[in-house]
Amino acid sequence: MAITFRKSFRILPGVRLNINRHSWSITTGGRHGPRQTHSSTGRKTTSMDLPGPFGWRRTTRRRDH
Repeated sequence: MAITFRKSFRILPGVRLNINRHSWSITTGGRHGPRQTHSSTGRKTTSMDLPGPFGWRRTTRRRDH
């Protein structure tokens, strides 16, 4: 069984700092409407909850030159 670590802190209304073993990220937006997450690894995710059990997510990664 793997050991995991994940912690989330609310730093301002609508802004969260998320920390895990490998990276950290900042999430902006609330529970209703779109959310944007920017990770220290270069990943950007936009997501939104839709009515019922549905959701939408789009993830992009930074390209290293």
